[in-house]
Amino acid sequence: MAKLLRLLSVWGEASSTTNNTLSPVPMYSRVVSDILLSDDTRVRCLHALHDCKLPQAYIGAGFVRNAIWDHTHKKTQPTPLNDVDVVYFDKNDVSVDAEKRIQEYLMERFPEVQWQAKNQARMHLKHGHLPYSSTEHAISHWVEQETCVAVRLTSQGTCDVIAPFGLACNFANTITLNSPAKSASIFIERIVDKKWQILWPNLQVQGIALSSLLD
Repeated sequence: MAKLLRLLSVWGEASSTTNNTLSPVPMYSRVVSDILLSDDTRVRCLHALHDCKLPQAYIGAGFVRNAIWDHTHKKTQPTPLNDVDVVYFDKNDVSVDAEKRIQEYLMERFPEVQWQAKNQARMHLKHGHLPYSSTEHAISHWVEQETCVAVRLTSQGTCDVIAPFGLACNFANTITLNSPAKSASIFIERIVDKKWQILWPNLQVQGIALSSLLD
């Protein structure tokens, strides 16, 4: 645990929810679009997903979050993507086989990245939640607020960004425990295992009481 305390920079005795006033998504979506569309790898990923014609299909999590953190840290080269998380919402086919077919198609289109496709119409079962109503509702349950972001390419070639908690937190260099998340230990493990504060040293942790690290 001492190792965790050295790695985590927790802001005081914050509650499990944050009092930040998040700005509406449109205030930042143009900046996010510019960031993503300047990255050739991400552009190719967005085009590949767009061609799938899946319902409510977006690329989420680190695909957007990490690009913003690279921007706020003024990195000249993008941090390599571990994987590309595709989220979509299809009540008509919630089979794992359907997800595998989508992943196979995307791998054929762009084999240079590791694709993961998950139908959010079934993911509530994995997490013990009530059924989700949409892709945006589903991603609002992810562990960190900064991770609750996703993007898709429109027919006009622009980016449609969804962010249930807004985008201000992403540009604030924070890692914030999502209030619906039930386990602070998972939150802490993810920060350490993914080496976020090593890759992006200005990140500060919010949304968790310091005392919870000492339990």
